[in-house]
Amino acid sequence: MESSNTDVSPDNEVIERSAREPAVFATLYDRHATTVFRYAAQRLGDDAADDVMSETFLVAFERRAAYDVAVVDARPWLLGIATRLMRKHARLEATAWKGMSADLAAQVAPDLIDLAGARIDAQRLTRRLAKALRRLSEIDRDTLLLYAWGDLDYASIAAAMQVPVGTVRSRLNRARRQLRRAAGIETLEQETDHGRADTAPQHA
Repeated sequence: MESSNTDVSPDNEVIERSAREPAVFATLYDRHATTVFRYAAQRLGDDAADDVMSETFLVAFERRAAYDVAVVDARPWLLGIATRLMRKHARLEATAWKGMSADLAAQVAPDLIDLAGARIDAQRLTRRLAKALRRLSEIDRDTLLLYAWGDLDYASIAAAMQVPVGTVRSRLNRARRQLRRAAGIETLEQETDHGRADTAPQHA
C-alpha cells in the first residue's frame, strides 16, 4: 500500500477519500501511529502496544465508512478504539502500573505530585497512585488516562468514549478525588487543566 506522506488534507477528508481510494488511509497511520503507540505503551508496555496499535488501525480502516466526517481530527476516534481494545489486556495493564515510573505518575496527577512533594517521596507516592489507578472503575480509569496520556481535552475524550462532556467531567472529578485520597490529600481548591482548558458549558 502506498502512503501519501505529503498529503496535507485534514483527517476527515483523508478518511472520506479512502472510501474511494483505500490506499490513502495509510496517511492516517503516518500521522497518528506514534500517538496511539505511545498511549498504549504507557498503559501496557511496548510489546503489547505494537499489537494494539496495529489492531487499532485495522479496526479503524474497517469502520471508516461510519466515521463522522464533520470531525476534523481523527485522534479521539483512534484513541477511543485503542482504549476499547486494551480492555482485553487488563492483567497486563495492572502489571505495567506496578512498574509505573514517577514521570508517568506525574502526568496522571501533576497537582498531587506538587502538593504532596514535601510530605512524601516521589517513589512512595507513585506506588500509591499506581495502586489507586488499579482500584478505579474501568470507565473512570479510561477517562483519566485519555486525558493524562492521550493528551485529549474534555470534548475530545467525550468523542472518544461516545459520552456527553458532562459525563467526562464527572468521571475525571471522581477519579481525581480517589487519587487525592491515595496521596493523602483530601481537598484541592482548584482543578488544574495543565494547558487543556475545559471550555464546555458547565451544565453539559
